Amino acid sequence: MASQDRSALIFIDSHAHLADAAFSGDRDAVISRARSSGALAIVCIGESPAVASVAARLAADNRGFVFSTAGVHPHDAAAFDADRDLPLLRAHLRAGAVAVGECGLDYHYDNSPREAQLAAFTAQVSLAAEEKRPLVVHTRDAEDDTRRMVTDASAAGVTGVLHCYTGSHSLAEHALGAGWYISFSGIVTFRKWTDVDLLRLVPSDRLLVESDSPYLAPVPFRGRRNEPAWVTHTLAAVAKAREVDPEQLGRATVENARRLFGLAPSAAP
Repeated sequence: MASQDRSALIFIDSHAHLADAAFSGDRDAVISRARSSGALAIVCIGESPAVASVAARLAADNRGFVFSTAGVHPHDAAAFDADRDLPLLRAHLRAGAVAVGECGLDYHYDNSPREAQLAAFTAQVSLAAEEKRPLVVHTRDAEDDTRRMVTDASAAGVTGVLHCYTGSHSLAEHALGAGWYISFSGIVTFRKWTDVDLLRLVPSDRLLVESDSPYLAPVPFRGRRNEPAWVTHTLAAVAKAREVDPEQLGRATVENARRLFGLAPSAAP
């Protein structure tokens, strides 16, 4: 396959932590560089009610380009209070947040007890069903419980995305079978990444790309603060693994993100 000029690519960054303090000094410039690099939209993650408020302001200030979410990250599940937090998340969703999350399960770090993670995740699945929004799910070393939660969500009519996915083929296949999406980050450009078959497993109509910025900068920027403009490198790596045209794949991922999150037509190719 011939090399592709990444400047010709279009994409939607389906998962960026633009509200993070890492961007406090140059957030507008980061957004501008994303536009210049081919981004048609950025989904700004609100991983707590407080961060969701910042994400919502960014979406309001960049209407039609930045879209916010609202959720509680599994690392913070120990502090989750349904009576306090669910009304705040619900208010964000009703004000325009496009998804519930980042939520999910992380049994690698176990920053919150697993029982608390499951309780917070279950509550957010119910909220997504109530408000008819998709889920943005973080999962690490929690495949059995994640599989069960995907099944429960599907039974409630909720779809979602397994973001920054590095898990097993079997969990990916289970999520895809339930109508979910799989998103890949800059990790797939790292030298240690060897699971080319996983990149090929996801159908073209269920594939998303993301920065997960400010984390996980792709090669050749690894070790630096990541930003949405560099999603082109992730997109090119996925296209190479799948032996497809990066521009065509970029357009497919744009359409997938638009469909999953219900983004405005201005975010479509």
